[in-house]
Amino acid sequence: MKRLFAIVATLLVAGLAAFGCSSMPFGDSGWTTLIDGAAGLDNFNRIGDANWRAEDGAVVADRGKGGYLVSKNSYRDFQIRAEFWADHNTNSGVFLRCADPNKAGAATCYEVNIYDERPGPEYSTGGIVDVAKVQPIYKAGGKWNTYEITAKGSQLTVVFNGVKTVDIQNSKHAQGPFALQFGNHGKAPGGAIKWRKVQIKPI
Repeated sequence: MKRLFAIVATLLVAGLAAFGCSSMPFGDSGWTTLIDGAAGLDNFNRIGDANWRAEDGAVVADRGKGGYLVSKNSYRDFQIRAEFWADHNTNSGVFLRCADPNKAGAATCYEVNIYDERPGPEYSTGGIVDVAKVQPIYKAGGKWNTYEITAKGSQLTVVFNGVKTVDIQNSKHAQGPFALQFGNHGKAPGGAIKWRKVQIKPI
């Protein structure tokens, strides 16, 4: 009987361990993964000449005058979770509710910035360009970072590496695709941007 009990206990522990290693972690219900490691380029349309590619477990760009990965679907109210690595001179960002997916930019979308060396630092990393300033100044360069972005009606929230940097009301853009940027604005090559995981959930 003791031997039987030990076998049952061992099987129960093994079963719980297997459950804990499930590929669908608790809390991921409703999330759609668009980039996972080096996979996911086929989930976006490419705009511009950035050299997007799969490399070293991520989706990467580091050459070109500028370009975007634009989501194939349009979103109104949603949350985005993104893991990214940026160089110190990287010019990138997550563009939300783009009115014209072929002309992504701060005028046609909300631009959640990734740009440590932006000439106007009040809208640098962690801010929304021309909409929400950041203070203090945050830095993304040289390390892996996370963005958690929520757009619900006119409420916009940005959390950068666990710190809330934006919490505002703004109704300029109501709906549209989102885009991931590699941008040089036609200047000398900027630093690389790498996306390791990008998920979205309509709310």
